[in-house]
Amino acid sequence: MEFDVVIVGAGPAGLATAIRLMQQAKAANTELTVCVVEKGSEVGAHILSGAVFEPRALNELLPDWQQHGAPLTAAVSQDDIYLFKNAEQASKLPGFMVPKTMHNHGNYIVSVANLCRWLAQQAEQLGVEIFPGFAASEVLLEDNVVKGILIGDMGLDKDGKPKDSFVPGMELRAKYTVFAEGCRGHLGKQLIKQFALDEGKSPQHYALGFKEIWDVPAQQHKQGLVVHSAGWPLTNDTSGGGYLYHAENQQIVVGLIVDLNYSNPHLSPFEEFQRYKQHPVISQYLKGGKRVSYGARAIAKGGLNSLPKMSFNGGLLVGCDAGTLNFAKIKGNHTAMKSGMLAAETLFSALSQGDEGGNDLTGFAEAIKNSWLYDELYRSRNFGPALHKFGTFWGGAFNTLEQNWFGGKLPFTLKDDRPDHAQLKLASEAPVINYPKPDNVLSFDRLSSVYLSNTNHEEEQPCHLKLKDALIPINVNLPKYNEPAQRYCPAGVYEIVQDENNEPHFHINAQNCIHCKTCDIKDPAQNITWVTPEGAGGPNYPNM
Repeated sequence: MEFDVVIVGAGPAGLATAIRLMQQAKAANTELTVCVVEKGSEVGAHILSGAVFEPRALNELLPDWQQHGAPLTAAVSQDDIYLFKNAEQASKLPGFMVPKTMHNHGNYIVSVANLCRWLAQQAEQLGVEIFPGFAASEVLLEDNVVKGILIGDMGLDKDGKPKDSFVPGMELRAKYTVFAEGCRGHLGKQLIKQFALDEGKSPQHYALGFKEIWDVPAQQHKQGLVVHSAGWPLTNDTSGGGYLYHAENQQIVVGLIVDLNYSNPHLSPFEEFQRYKQHPVISQYLKGGKRVSYGARAIAKGGLNSLPKMSFNGGLLVGCDAGTLNFAKIKGNHTAMKSGMLAAETLFSALSQGDEGGNDLTGFAEAIKNSWLYDELYRSRNFGPALHKFGTFWGGAFNTLEQNWFGGKLPFTLKDDRPDHAQLKLASEAPVINYPKPDNVLSFDRLSSVYLSNTNHEEEQPCHLKLKDALIPINVNLPKYNEPAQRYCPAGVYEIVQDENNEPHFHINAQNCIHCKTCDIKDPAQNITWVTPEGAGGPNYPNM
C-alpha cells in the first residue's frame, strides 16, 4: 500500500502530525493520503502517562476542542509539593521554594489514552486512515533512504514458522515516514544508529514511571488536587519523585518515577513504588479505596542535551521517539504534540511544492528552533543533570534558583554523559535492600499488578525480548550484579530459576511484558533488545 505520509504510532505526537497534515491539505483544497499504524489493539491501549496536561499545543491544533468534547474536564485546582524526609515525615514546600515549572494553574488532570482516542476521532473525520493492531516491525530502507515500513508477520509459532492463522506482513510505502513510537521506539532506536542522529549529543537518559488508578471514597476525593513529592523512599543517589492526582469520577492516579541512572543493583523500582504508597501523605487518600488499573512505562528525560537530529532521508522523528519531554515540568504530551505539528508543517510545505520524497527535510530542525518547543527545552536543559550531579536536595535547590530567578537561562549548560546502563555498582559493593511483603491493601505483588494491565500476547509466537548472548545473564550479570533484570522489570518478565541440578537458568516470561522498554535501557551488558511482538499484543490500558 502506498501513501503520501505513513505515521508510526497513534500517540499524541503521531495523531497531532496526522491532524495538522490534513488541516493544511483541506485549507489548500489538495488531496493527501495519510496513514497511522498503531501496535496496540486499539488507539490508547498502549498509552500510559501521569498526566497533568498543558493544553498549549492542543489550543493551537484544535482551538475549539471544548465544543467538540475533548476529555479535559478536571482542571487543576490546587498544587501541593512535599519533601518526604522518611517513611513518616514530610515537609510541604512553600511556593517560593518550588521551581515555577512545577506550578500547574491552567492545566488539566487527564487520561492521555482517552485523549488519544478523541484525537483519533478528529483525525479520521479529516480523512486519516488509522490501523490499530498492526505493529511496524522493520524500516524499509533502500539506498540509505527510508521508503516506509513493514508490518510484521502474524501467526508465527515460537520458532518463527507459519501456523494455520499465518498472515504475511505488508509493506506500507510512503514519500515520507514519521516515527512517533514513544520513548525508546524500536524503529527510532535503529534509525538513530543508522543515520548517526545522536552524534555529538549526551546519551539519552531515562526514568521508569509507574501508575495506578484507584477508586476512592467520596470524602477522600478532591477533584483537581495535584500532589508531587521528592525524597523518600528514594535515597540521595537515586533521583526521581512521586505524584498523586485527583481526577474525575472519584478516581485518584498515583505513581512513582525512578530515574534509571540508579547505582544499586539490588534496588527494585516496583518495590519502591509499593513503599511510596505507604507514606501518610499518600495513604490518607488511598485507604478504603480499590486499585483498578496498573501500568509502567519508560520516560525519555535527557531533554535538549540528548535531542538527536530529528530528520533523515525519507523521514522524521517526533515526540518521545526523539525525546522532546520537558523534564522540568515532568510533561511531554504538549511538547510531543508540538513536534508533530511542526513536522506536519514541514512535510506539507515540501509535498505541496512537488517533493516526491526521500529527502532529508532539514528545515524541520529550523522550525523547531524557532518555536516555543525549543525555548522550553532550552530553559530546562540543566534540570535533569543538576539532579544527577547534586542529588535531590541540592539539585532541587539549584533548579528552583535557575527556573525562578534566571528563567532557565544561566550562561552555562550542565551535562551528564554517562549512560544509564553504565551506572550500576557491583552487587558486592552495594547494600542489599530488604523490601516488606505486600499487604494487599496498599502494596501488591507484580503478578496481580500485571493482571490489572490486561496484558496479553499470543502465546505461540517468537519471543520479542532478544538476547544478543544467551550466556551473559548467568555468566556475567548474575555474579557481578545479581542479575538486576529480576528487579528492574516492573512485570516479572525475567527470573533466575534453578534446574534439577540446582544450576541457575535465565527465564523470560515474555507473556507478562507491558512494553515499558526498561530492559532495553538498563541491562548493564546491553544484551537485551526489545522488538515488536505480534500486533495487538501487550497491555490493554482502558484509561491510563
